[in-house]
Amino acid sequence: MSVTKLETIDSTQASQDFPLSAVPLTARKPIWSLAPLLMGFALVSTTLIAGGKIGPAFSFTNLLWIVLIGNGLLGAYCAMLGYIAYKSGLTTVLMSRFSFGNIGSRWVDFILGFTQIGWYAVTNAFVADALINLLGLPQNWSWLLIVLATYGFCVTAYIGYAAMDWLSRLAVPAMLVLIVISLSIGFRDAGDLTALQPTQELSFGAALAIVIGTFISGGTQSTNWSRFADSGKNAVWSTLLAFFFINGLLVFTGAFCTLVYGTNDLIQAMAQQGLLFLGLVLLILNVWTTQDNTIYAFSVAGTNFFRTTKRHAFVLGGATLALVFALTGIYEGLINYLIFLGAVIPPVGGIIMTDFWLRHRGQFPSLASRLPAFNWAGVIAYVVASVVAYITGQANLGIGPINGVIVAAVLYAVLLKVIPQPIQQREVV
Repeated sequence: MSVTKLETIDSTQASQDFPLSAVPLTARKPIWSLAPLLMGFALVSTTLIAGGKIGPAFSFTNLLWIVLIGNGLLGAYCAMLGYIAYKSGLTTVLMSRFSFGNIGSRWVDFILGFTQIGWYAVTNAFVADALINLLGLPQNWSWLLIVLATYGFCVTAYIGYAAMDWLSRLAVPAMLVLIVISLSIGFRDAGDLTALQPTQELSFGAALAIVIGTFISGGTQSTNWSRFADSGKNAVWSTLLAFFFINGLLVFTGAFCTLVYGTNDLIQAMAQQGLLFLGLVLLILNVWTTQDNTIYAFSVAGTNFFRTTKRHAFVLGGATLALVFALTGIYEGLINYLIFLGAVIPPVGGIIMTDFWLRHRGQFPSLASRLPAFNWAGVIAYVVASVVAYITGQANLGIGPINGVIVAAVLYAVLLKVIPQPIQQREVV
């Protein structure tokens, strides 16, 4: 195994989950630790909404094909990044130093970090509204529920990998059991699924774009956890379990609930099935295992942006910023902007993969190497690919996020031949 050359790891790096260094071999985790954590991250409610958009537009058989193909592509993209994370021990934001430059990588920190903190605010407000509607609570309790959700869901992220690991080991099996129970009742209520006819129109390509685009921005940051893998095989399989199996299950569940119960909200469907209490348990576990990953990702981006190891401070600071967004209602105006950022994040992954395999031949240099302020090959490739991804996504020309990844990878490879690359030498201390 060839892992990035590791500098001496001090106790601060270890206690903060190695925010500015490669994860050493002594801190790597087996698949039964890593897989539940990644699966918990992928268990996110927005994927149910994606399923709800495509469900009414296709027959049951075509729906299954869309789920398999779309999540197969998403899983492959995330698994390739996961393998690179295992090989290097680095997060996406640390890898971006090589492909974007020492200063240029801070743009990656910003778009990844801001996207995560925005979704953290949006989801906490969503949870408060859901609890009020499902339990019939007074509307003026909303602020209290948002505060409790904001700081409650970040506790495991503050502690770090160990706490998130144990939460996922308990929560993921419980959630899968609850989903299976609800789907079993749904199949009974649905009758002959093959007899259901589409009631809306949506192209096959547009459906694939929805499936892939919903969580590809999150998948680009899954390296925050796959870097802890103790083998390449475990990194790949853990990532596939999350972004092929779990994401595919949720897309199917959202589509299925829409077809049978008229709602893409699994919790609402469970309430119709007489499973309100179990639905609330599923809601809390579902949100918690995603939200702690979300705020963790923000903290990792923050540490790289400011070049500090104080990840704990960014967890609390990010949660407080999200609280302001949620309580003031600013989060309502963030959603379209966050969707835009989600469209321009995937090119980062395409550039990193090309940089790792083509430029660095499968092994990044030391993070202590002297790096240019900007790697213009990466910057130019990213800008062009992001524009292509956004325009083609809006025009339904292929799959916008995948277009962005491909254009970024190809253009970066070409620009590496055109723009001279500096020799990276170890920094003299």
